[in-house]
Amino acid sequence: MIAIEIREPGGPDVLTPVERPMPVPAAGEILIKVTAAGVNRPDLMQRQGKYPPPPGASDIPGLEIAGAVTQVGPGVSSWRPGDLACALVSGGGYAEYCAAPVEQCLPIPRGLDLLQAAAVPETAFTVWTNMVERGRLAAGESVLVHGGTSGIGTTAIQLARAMGASVFATAGSAEKCAACVSFGAERAFNYREVDFVEATREATGGRGVDLVLDIVGGDYFQRNLEVLGMDGRLVLIGQIGGHRSQISTTPIFRKRLTVTGSILRARSVGEKGVIARAVQQHVWPLLESGDIRVLIHAAYPLAQASEAHRVMEDGQHIAKLVLTP
Repeated sequence: MIAIEIREPGGPDVLTPVERPMPVPAAGEILIKVTAAGVNRPDLMQRQGKYPPPPGASDIPGLEIAGAVTQVGPGVSSWRPGDLACALVSGGGYAEYCAAPVEQCLPIPRGLDLLQAAAVPETAFTVWTNMVERGRLAAGESVLVHGGTSGIGTTAIQLARAMGASVFATAGSAEKCAACVSFGAERAFNYREVDFVEATREATGGRGVDLVLDIVGGDYFQRNLEVLGMDGRLVLIGQIGGHRSQISTTPIFRKRLTVTGSILRARSVGEKGVIARAVQQHVWPLLESGDIRVLIHAAYPLAQASEAHRVMEDGQHIAKLVLTP
C-alpha cells in the first residue's frame, strides 16, 4: 500500500509517499480501506519531532479515518467486510489501509459522507472527554473556546450550544469570528485586536465564564485564570503557544478554580472505548440531526499531505482538512 512517511523531523516537505506492507488486523482489530483521513495539529507536532507515537503505535501519522472494512481480526464479530466505519487510531491514518481497535470504531453517522466522517473522531472524542467529562460543562453555564474555527473549536462551540450553554470564542480574524458566531457562539473576539479577558468579562456582565477550553497554553494560562468566574474550570488540551508559563496562583485560591488537562493519544484502548460509547450515545444524535455540522475546508490527495500541513500551519483555514488516499 501507499503511506505517508515522516522522513525526518522537519517541515512539510519531509512527508514522503512510500510503499509499506498492508497492516494485518490483530485480535480485536479491523482493517479499514481508508477513503479519507483527518489532518490534525498533533500530526504536525509528530512531523516536527515533538509528539512521538506511543509504544506499539504506527509511525505513520494520522489519528482519524473513515472507510470500508476489508478484514476482521481474530475474535471480532461486531464488524464484517463491507461495513462502513470511522475510527480513532493512535497512528497509521495517512495510508491506503489502516488497522483500528474495534473499541475505537464507530458506524458512520446517518447523513454524513465518508469525508465528513473522517473529520469527526479525533475532535469528537477530544471535545467530549475534555469539555464535558473533565470540564463538567452543564446547561445554563458559559464556556470560552480558544481557536474557535479549528476542528476542535467548531465541534466544541456546536456541542456546547446544543447542551444549552452560552458560548464565547476567540479567533484571529473578522472572518473567523463571524464563522464562530455562525456555529453558535454568542460573541467571538479577535485576539489580535481585543483583550479577550476584558471582552469576555464585559459580555458576561463582569462574572466571567464557567469553563475555558484552551488549545493555546503559554501566556494564555494566566489570562485564562483571570477570565474564569467563581468555581470555574480550565481545561488544557493543547500548547500551540508554548508549554511554559509563569503565573500567579492567587486567582486559583480566590475563585476556587480547577485546572486540568489531558492527552488522548496515549490513553488505553479500553479508556478510548469508554469515550467512544459516550460519543456515540451523546454526540452521534446531534450529528445526525444537524445540530452539529461537520465542515470540510479542503480535501487533498494523500500524496499532497505536505500541502495540507502547509495550509494548517498557515492558519487561514476554517474547520477541517482531510486527505483522500
